[in-house]
Amino acid sequence: MNPVVDFQDSAWLRRERKLLKRVRRGDRQAFGELYGVMAPALYRRVILCRVGQADVAEDVLAETFVTALRRIEDFQDQGKSVFSWLARIAVNKAMDVHRRRARGRRAQERLKNQAEPTSEKSDAQDLLLQRDDDQRQRERLEVVLAQINPRYRKAIEMRFLKNMPREDCAEHLQVKLGTFDVLLHRALRAMRKAWGPEEEED
Repeated sequence: MNPVVDFQDSAWLRRERKLLKRVRRGDRQAFGELYGVMAPALYRRVILCRVGQADVAEDVLAETFVTALRRIEDFQDQGKSVFSWLARIAVNKAMDVHRRRARGRRAQERLKNQAEPTSEKSDAQDLLLQRDDDQRQRERLEVVLAQINPRYRKAIEMRFLKNMPREDCAEHLQVKLGTFDVLLHRALRAMRKAWGPEEEED
């Protein structure tokens, strides 16, 4: 276990600057050392409290460091620890999770509406037109699902078309519940993209 570090401590700041120089030169060992010190604090103080799920928080942490490594040249040394810069990236990643969840909920509602025929009372002519429209929507749904990743299609079919509980879906796919939630969000995003412009609206 890595020791708790005071990121404002002058000795640490000197060490941190040396590590950052090495990271900018592509030194993986230096990046690993920086990660080992920063990651626990970012996970505990910044990420987990915002996303609420351990598995999702781990994904956000990984995405944070991938982005940080790609943008390391953007960090401007103003005499403070790089931790604050990393924390801003992590907060943005956590906000992305909330936005994906919100879009996922809206997409779920749209999917339910597309997958289930309407039950409003109609006269004979309206009912016939409604059934024709329902059939077209179901056919369109099949076409859309055929275009996306088979694993995504499976997640959507189990969760919404078969009404399986999230826990059962995760067990069937042999993943953790949090991982399944992320997979489902990505599946719904892929479905919206395949569906076309009218389903892109939030």
